[in-house]
Amino acid sequence: MVLLKKIAYIYFLFTPISFSFAEKSINFNRDIRPILSNKCFHCHGPDEEDRKEELRLDIAGGKLGALTPRDGYHIVKPGEPEESELWFRITSEYEDEFMPPADSHKAPLTEDEIDRITQWIKEGGEYQNFWAFVPPQRYIPESVEKDYDNAIDQIVNASLQTRGLRLNEEADRRTLIRRLSFDLTGLPPTVSEIREFLDDRGSNAYENLVERLLNSPAYGEHMTRYWADLVRLADTNGMHHDFDREFSTFRDWLIRSFNENLPFDDFIKYQLAGDVYNDPSLDQLVASGFNRLHMIIDKGTALPEESLHKNVVDRVEAFGTTFLGLTVQCAQCHDHKYDPLTQRDYYQLYAFFNNFSGAPETGGEPERGLQPPFINLTTPKQEKQLADFDGRLQALEFELGAILRRQGLSDKWPKDFSKVAVPWIWHGPSHPSPSVDLRTTLKLSAKPEYAIARFVGLPKTDGARKGAFQGNLPQSNDGVATEANDVQNAEEAIARIPKTEVFVNGVSIGNALTLKDGVAAELGDLLKSGENLITAKTTGKSGFAFILEYGIGEDTTIFTTSSDWKVSIDEGSSWVAATEVHDPEHESEWTNRVRSKEVLEAQKQIADLKAKRTAFYHTIPGAMIMSEMKPPRQATMFVGGAYDAPDAPVERNTPAFLPPMKKKKDMYTRMDLAEWLVAPNHPLTSRVAVNRFWQQIFGVGLVKTSEDLGAQGEWPSHPELLDELAVTFMETGWDVKKLFRSILLSSTYKQSSDADPEAYTKDPENRQLARSSRYRLDAEVIRDQILAVSGQLNNTMYGKSVRPPQPPGLWEMVNMVANRPYVPDSDDNIYRRSLYTFWRRAIPPPQMTIMNAPSREYCLPRRERTNTSLQALLMMNEEEYFKAAKTCAKQTLEETDGLESGLSLTYEKITSHLPAKERLELMKETFVEFSEIYQNDAALTESLTPELNGTDFSKRVELAAWTMMTHSLLNLELAKVRR
Repeated sequence: MVLLKKIAYIYFLFTPISFSFAEKSINFNRDIRPILSNKCFHCHGPDEEDRKEELRLDIAGGKLGALTPRDGYHIVKPGEPEESELWFRITSEYEDEFMPPADSHKAPLTEDEIDRITQWIKEGGEYQNFWAFVPPQRYIPESVEKDYDNAIDQIVNASLQTRGLRLNEEADRRTLIRRLSFDLTGLPPTVSEIREFLDDRGSNAYENLVERLLNSPAYGEHMTRYWADLVRLADTNGMHHDFDREFSTFRDWLIRSFNENLPFDDFIKYQLAGDVYNDPSLDQLVASGFNRLHMIIDKGTALPEESLHKNVVDRVEAFGTTFLGLTVQCAQCHDHKYDPLTQRDYYQLYAFFNNFSGAPETGGEPERGLQPPFINLTTPKQEKQLADFDGRLQALEFELGAILRRQGLSDKWPKDFSKVAVPWIWHGPSHPSPSVDLRTTLKLSAKPEYAIARFVGLPKTDGARKGAFQGNLPQSNDGVATEANDVQNAEEAIARIPKTEVFVNGVSIGNALTLKDGVAAELGDLLKSGENLITAKTTGKSGFAFILEYGIGEDTTIFTTSSDWKVSIDEGSSWVAATEVHDPEHESEWTNRVRSKEVLEAQKQIADLKAKRTAFYHTIPGAMIMSEMKPPRQATMFVGGAYDAPDAPVERNTPAFLPPMKKKKDMYTRMDLAEWLVAPNHPLTSRVAVNRFWQQIFGVGLVKTSEDLGAQGEWPSHPELLDELAVTFMETGWDVKKLFRSILLSSTYKQSSDADPEAYTKDPENRQLARSSRYRLDAEVIRDQILAVSGQLNNTMYGKSVRPPQPPGLWEMVNMVANRPYVPDSDDNIYRRSLYTFWRRAIPPPQMTIMNAPSREYCLPRRERTNTSLQALLMMNEEEYFKAAKTCAKQTLEETDGLESGLSLTYEKITSHLPAKERLELMKETFVEFSEIYQNDAALTESLTPELNGTDFSKRVELAAWTMMTHSLLNLELAKVRR
């Protein structure tokens, strides 16, 4: 071994070093850790389970550290590469000695990487604490030139000068207003705004523009779009049927929070722990819905414990990605392989989020998709309307009671109803399961046209959880219950298939609720407190109906049908009595009297009013919120992350490698977790936030991998600047607008995006910021710009999501039987900002996803930007964009009186610039060509301008040519790129 090392070292001495850092100091975090993380940490890193040879290359000291001497050798011997086992292994020519080994599926180190490690060892093999896990500190290097009075420009320019570069010249005013408008509002400036800025020659013109845009309502909408990607805000559950879910109230809160400049530390605390505040405000409760934004699986498609586990895992991932900027999910099944996050650390975080007070989330109420706990955000007017409904219902129910009392039927059921000998049995609140006696409870001696059944639940014990069973009876002359399942959701419902008519208290509801096959609708409002009578009439062989209670409701539950029996009951203290089923022809006079005309009419009025109240209730926006269970649920680790393999119990705490939370006697709460995040010594929160805000403006963060600031992430392009901004952000009260203001007023931001060839050669990706960033606008910004320049954009803010037109039949590709079809809006809601577009996770808006918008199934801190032919086809053929081009063309014809002025105005609207002389001539030629095409093709012209039927043909040619000219300009690179 020693001889092999000496031979290798001799070879090293006579091999030229190509490493550019050979003559200057190596930085372990920047130059060495990324190599070790990519090639070595998998087997010699934090993960104890997969660790080989009791060696950790991610730490220096301790028993397993890289600098700790071994028996007779060193892994890393400072100053002596030839005596370092690490160097020998990465340079060995022998397969059994070489690292990384072939079976690791890791590529060998490159020559440059070997040179870096060699130089590092020669310089002393110094280890450093990982930069992102050390609290940020302010450090301003000595600027080579003192021309800049702010830290951003000083740091950037100092870095540029070490590379022979310098800040670029300032962009022209038209470029600046366009850039600022897109960066702060996501909308282009209007022609009048451009000209107003150009005419303002005051020294504060630019600063005033920044202030105006920061205070624009569109600013909050634009900021919310980025946060929506990050926290996976969508309008559907995302799994199985992917049913709708109302979360517009959370979006509205985000918009208001950004516009009102809510301090970012409060912004974090509201979302993580809004419900934990003493006497939380409405905003704080709505914000706590952050913890409910995860995907939800449909009822019956997962076990409750599996659903609960999946949801908690999703919350932990959202917490780690959103606020820590780390891949914490990698520690769900084992210790993290690259960062010092253990599996126990993971489940200690898990413990903060598994104490949810609601049932395992499997769907929600049919109309709004809300699942408890949720709140209704009623306005005073809506509260008054609900009270009016309730008052009218109370009067009608009193009137019905009077009718029944006149008939001697006040609240007594007929005496000839015989009780079943064997009762239903509830096994208690801790373990609700049916007794075997259930199987002999109901018997049906005949198959009448009508069947009647009644179940009366006994009073439940104080504090006991209410529940329900559903049992099945087969279609036979002698029906016997064959199974029963626990039912825990909170709502009464009816499902029916045609050819069966159902009556509630003698009133047919078949016509009142016209349902498609298998669709569930609410029934709760059709039932009254106390005893009820439900009958079902089968009018065809294939028909059946059932009434089913899915949880917390009245103490009395009733059910009937004539074929497939399903029975629900509430939890009683121990017993629930049931009647036998009878043919109504043999019933007492009570049955006929309750179905009298007078009673039927009164009941119908009540049913109709309840249906109206329910329809109105569903127009009220609601918000799913977070809520703690008391006493708290015990959290455990899970073997391999599997929901059905619980392991050792854990208590709430934060990862050991990060600063600890303040000690307290009681259990930590989510508020403690939120306070820990925004503590001044926390190394990640402020860095993660300012990095993403920088990314929003420049297209890429100071840390490019904004989703991961851990060991697998990229070294910051300007670490001193990142820390300067992070510290300042905290010291100025987590003021987001102030942070943006400091960036936008810097010379770094105001640079031109044009640069000489040398700058492009030295810094092709512009990581050193020697020019302004240039990148394609996001999908929503492109669409909103097109609507804005055409004058179609509807600037209405807040409210429920809207449905612009989509390709016909698109949803049917993923729909299941119970799904609702996509019905586009027909009013000007289709022209609202893309932020408000209905976002179905299973199939998001295609014009967005083609341009790299996410599905919002998972947290996404950073979108990709691809360049595909499909994107070009979308821009050329999207019907909405073509209609916008025609609308813009019509405006041009109304606002201008000549070809040149029309072309100049249209170009200015779309690009914010005036066309150069050469480009204007080219546009004229193109317009003439379009005119000739439509002049010579009447059919094509007529198909393009149907609204002008009956008008002069020359007018149609003119509109067609202007439409195509405008459409062509909308497809220019200048229209789609931020410069």
